[in-house]
Amino acid sequence: MKLNKILKGLLIAVPVMTLAACSSSSDIDEGAANQSNQGVVEQSTNTDTVEVATISPEQQAEEQLRQKYEALRQEQVIYFDFDTATVESKYADLLRAHAEFLVQNSSVKVLIEGHADERGTPEYNIALGEHRGQAVEKYLLSLGVSASQMSVVSYGEEKPMVKSRTESAFAKNRRAVLVY
Repeated sequence: MKLNKILKGLLIAVPVMTLAACSSSSDIDEGAANQSNQGVVEQSTNTDTVEVATISPEQQAEEQLRQKYEALRQEQVIYFDFDTATVESKYADLLRAHAEFLVQNSSVKVLIEGHADERGTPEYNIALGEHRGQAVEKYLLSLGVSASQMSVVSYGEEKPMVKSRTESAFAKNRRAVLVY
């Protein structure tokens, strides 16, 4: 019975003491903070040295990879002529850059989205978008990219880049997009 009373008392006292230990007075903290800030200001004004952060080779390589990845994300669209799925030679450098990145980073995967403009039946445009995505995939395969890193999906006319019925809008909608 005595043990039970002591245990109940401890169960109440321990949390109360823990909470009391965690609390602090704001007057003391502000004064300490002001004193420590003044010391830092005085120290920084009295020294003329500049500290340079050192970057490890691994961090440097990761940063270069990130920058290259971001640059590729800016140039990820290949446009096609009307009713074709032929990759034009003007996209060779762009696709070569993507292929080099994928070959060097075998764990990275890319989704190739095929698109079409709204002219034609929905079924035909789905098939055309698929052919466009496969054409880009085939081009990347020829440059050494592993098939396991790529997948193709066709959206046909369902996700237009430009929602207008002009020839320039149609041209922007006939595309394949590399999505990392």
